[in-house]
Parts: sequence; C-alpha cells; structure tokens
Amino acid sequence: MYQKCSYGKSELNGSGDQINNRIHEIDLRSDTVSRPTDAMRDAMKNAIVGDDVYGEDPTVNQLEEKAAAMLGKESGLFVPSGTMANLIAIMVHCDKRGSELFCGDRSHTYLFEQGGASQIAGVLLSTLVNKSDGTFSLDELEKKIRLNPDVHEPFSNLCIFENTHNICGGRVIPLDWIDGLAEICKKNKIKLHMDGARMFNAAVAMKCDAKELVKHCDSACFCLSKSLSCPIGSILVGSKEFIQKARRMRKVLGGGMRQVGIIAAAGLVALDHMIDRLSEDHARAYAIAEAIHNLKSPLFTVDLKSVETNMFMIYMDPKIITAREFIHAMVTVSEEERNNDLNIIVKCCSRFPEWVRFTVYNQITDNDVKLVIKKVTFVIKQQFEQTLLK
Repeated sequence: MYQKCSYGKSELNGSGDQINNRIHEIDLRSDTVSRPTDAMRDAMKNAIVGDDVYGEDPTVNQLEEKAAAMLGKESGLFVPSGTMANLIAIMVHCDKRGSELFCGDRSHTYLFEQGGASQIAGVLLSTLVNKSDGTFSLDELEKKIRLNPDVHEPFSNLCIFENTHNICGGRVIPLDWIDGLAEICKKNKIKLHMDGARMFNAAVAMKCDAKELVKHCDSACFCLSKSLSCPIGSILVGSKEFIQKARRMRKVLGGGMRQVGIIAAAGLVALDHMIDRLSEDHARAYAIAEAIHNLKSPLFTVDLKSVETNMFMIYMDPKIITAREFIHAMVTVSEEERNNDLNIIVKCCSRFPEWVRFTVYNQITDNDVKLVIKKVTFVIKQQFEQTLLK
C-alpha cells in the first residue's frame, strides 16, 4: 500500500532542547544529502564559465563530452535533475502526443516524477510488475506492445528501466536481462532509455565499464548529485541527433542555464575521482545490513543477498509496526539512551509502510557505521522487541 513519504526528523524525547553537540546525528535518508568535496569546491571556485544556452561554457562542454565518451555515446547534455533528464528523454522519444511508454510499477519514473510524462508530454505510462531484483517480465512486455494499433490505441514508442533500482533496494540489473530487453525493443522498433541515476554504483558492483550497462540503450542518464557528491545536476547521453532535440526540450522545460560551468566543474571532479570509491559505500551499507540481519529479530528482516550497492531495505510487518514508527524511534533519543550515553540520531526514510531504507554515501565514515549499528540494535532489541514481544 502506497503512503506519503516519511522522513526522519530529529527530536529529543520529553525535552524541548535543541540538537546540540552531545547528539551524534547521522543522515541516511538518501545520497542526495551528500555534500561536495573540498576538491569540488576548489574546482567550482576556479571554473572557467560562459553562457551554456549559447553553447559557450567550456566547462559544461568538457563535462558533457567526457560523460558521453565514458558511456560510449556520441553526445551528452547537462541538466538540473534526473527527473528532468528522464522527462526530456520521454519527450524526444515520444514526440507525438498519445504515445505509450513501458516502465516498472516501482520505477522512479512512474512513482516519483509527478506523472510528468502524462502531465507535460501527453504520454501514457503502462506499467510492468517489478520483481524483487528490479527487473520485470520480458514476456509481459512483449505481450503488451501494440503492433499496428488501430484508432482506439496509442502507439508503443518507449521502454524505460532503472539501474540501480531504488525501490527494490539499490539492486543491480543483470546484463543478460538488459540484452533480452534490448532485443525485444529493437525487434518492435521501440526506443530504450535507462534511468541510471546510480548507474556508476551498478558498474562498480558488477566490476564492469559503465558503457557496458548502456550499450544497447538509445539514451541514458545518471545523477551527479547522489553518490557522486556533486551539489546539482544530471547528465543525459545519446546520439548527436537525440541530444540536439534534447537540448531544445531542456529549454522549454526551463532547464537552460547560463554560467553553469561553476557547477559542472564539480561533475568533472566526480567523474575523475568519485567512482572507484563507491565500493567503500557499498561495503559500509553491507556492514550495517549484516549487523541487523545478525540480530535475528522476529520483527525486522534484511535480505543480505539483495544488498548489492549503497542502499538496503529493512522490512517489517506494518500490522505490528510501521515504517513511520521505526523512523520515529531512530530519530528520538530516549531517556534510557541518554543515561547509557547512546546520544545517537539516525535519519532514514520510507515510501511504503512495510520497509525503511538506509543509504550510505561519501560523508558516512566507519565510525558512523558503528554508531548506526549501536542505535538500530537498541531500537530493535530494547524498544520494539521488549515492548511488542512481551
């Protein structure tokens, strides 16, 4: 059952005190809260800039060319957000109103982009049931594709998949499944777009070149502002013709920026220095997940086999305890915790009542991991199990 997003908000139980230095606060809500590194700040300060709408910002041009080359595509486009990148791709590939696209029913495009494909582009979103690994049935897709549609039907023009898959817990999409998906799309003359917000996490986890993930895709995008720690921005890549059309779409959506090289400079640092280190985030996420798994709680579970990148889900039975209740406990310092010097707050988030997501990023240290494990162990064992299992 879908519910309004729930995010951790810090508070102290029984006290109006403000958060102070005695409280160690760790934010695991999302890697969107990652902050630019010192090297990024230096690069931004010294960036050479120009008017990007005129194509005259050398730093943006360099970033777009570098990203495209890394992904084996002809051209790239710097945009403010991943949501805009996905919408632009949809508008280019589905250039006639009344087109249809296919995507997973737990995809970001379907759940969390305000229905922009329909609202703005006039495109029908037809969903396919996401499996736990982030894939969907290729047989189901093939059956849903409209061949020679009559006057009652839309034209099937596009398929979107997500890698890594957010709501499925940061899962990495297998290459052989992508191969099969691409074959179906090519056979039916349907364009293929990859929402690769965290594609470099997938590439690092698979120990492969990122261009392998998108070699069959007509377009793809990735976020600079998540695991790569940049303050703003995403990159959309594809053919020269596709990017030429995408640049026009960016303008009508209000995404044409001017001296944006001051931000793009951080992206160049990210592509040079932030990708290989993603394995550290993966290891820290796994360490927390493993510790929770080892508690062997009858109320909370983690599927260790599904923990592949920098995020994972803790599952619970919402009839017994909801995600909101768990999140509230994680951002509350109880009197018992204060007495035992456990002044720790851990922010996390959920979109559904049966799970809570933890996400690790550049600023999360090994010491943070230890503190998170202390906090979650206390919340599960001392708070919920003692109360609910009496």
